[in-house]
Amino acid sequence: MSRVAKKPIALPKGVELKAAADGISVKGPKGSLSTHVLPGVSVVVDNGTVNIQLAEGADHKFGGTARALLANMVKGVSDGYERKLELVGVGYRASMAGKALNLSLGFSHPVVFNAPEGISIETPTQTEILVKGSDKQLVGEVAAKIRGYRPPEPYKGKGVRYAGEKITLKEAKKA
Repeated sequence: MSRVAKKPIALPKGVELKAAADGISVKGPKGSLSTHVLPGVSVVVDNGTVNIQLAEGADHKFGGTARALLANMVKGVSDGYERKLELVGVGYRASMAGKALNLSLGFSHPVVFNAPEGISIETPTQTEILVKGSDKQLVGEVAAKIRGYRPPEPYKGKGVRYAGEKITLKEAKKA
């Protein structure tokens, strides 16, 4: 078994984990998540800790993957996940209209992005976007979709970027 799979997961207060033959579900204050069981992996809940056990002859790679997925689910329903995006460029703005995010990114038309179920989007300022949710994968996917409308370009650095992302600027063409 991998080193990652051997590490137990501590369940915070208010978080319940139920393991059944068809799947695993985690409930907490921020919502509930569920996933399927990987082959050869069994989940044991004991006194507020979760341990991963592998069946004899099972592929050892699944143990670490199952533990990482469960740890992400437990953290998501207790604390939640957040990605911050920044808009860099003259006239680039973001605003919320209900559950729809309106982006002005230098196109001839505004870009409207509807948030999927389980994701909340906030705009603290016109050039900042906060994507929040309990599912780590979905939060990252939504942030990547928003960034994909206008990724940072390499000459001036204009576009939508993750907070703290470093853009290596290229030198302009010399005549």
